[in-house]
Amino acid sequence: MGSTEETVGSKDTREVIMEATFRALSEHGYSDLRMRDIGDEMELTRQVIHYHFDGKYDLMSSFLEYVIDQYEGSVAVDAGADLRTELDARVEQCLFGPEFEEFSHWDRMKVYHELYAHAQNDERHRELFNEHYERIRGSIVEVVEDGIDEGVFREVDPELVGQLITDAIHAARGRRISLGHDDAPEQARRAVDEYIVESLLADRETTDD
Repeated sequence: MGSTEETVGSKDTREVIMEATFRALSEHGYSDLRMRDIGDEMELTRQVIHYHFDGKYDLMSSFLEYVIDQYEGSVAVDAGADLRTELDARVEQCLFGPEFEEFSHWDRMKVYHELYAHAQNDERHRELFNEHYERIRGSIVEVVEDGIDEGVFREVDPELVGQLITDAIHAARGRRISLGHDDAPEQARRAVDEYIVESLLADRETTDD
């Protein structure tokens, strides 16, 4: 089983398999994907896939977790940045993603949304997507709550605002991927900023009065 410990460059075996899965999914799609297609995209021997994963479903579940993990973690903002800036940064990353060495944000989102479309018939994948949705929504809710506590944002329902922003992000990404509307993310970014974030600002209440 020595081949199972192979690496390519600085990447470990799991990352090599995950990136090969990206390439195979991009070319073949989820429904037509075969394990051999993934093997054909690797420099490692194909047996390493079967060593690490019990078939296509096990691999796809791990792959989905891998994709989601790439979008987790704290959003980088400058020290001392205000809460509006942090909220802007979270929306920005969700819509336009971090930078990757291989496969752009939209290459990855295309695969993500293809798996998302199949989640209605897959309990495990639906659970993973639900958890990811809640983490995105929860991070936005937390910023809104902090903004209310600090007097930056007016009194609103943080849960509802978080859900609205998260749904706008998901809809814009889906529209770009499924309908080819390349400007959808930027339109959503402007709409969230002008019609949601601006309305949250506490000093706007004073100005309007």
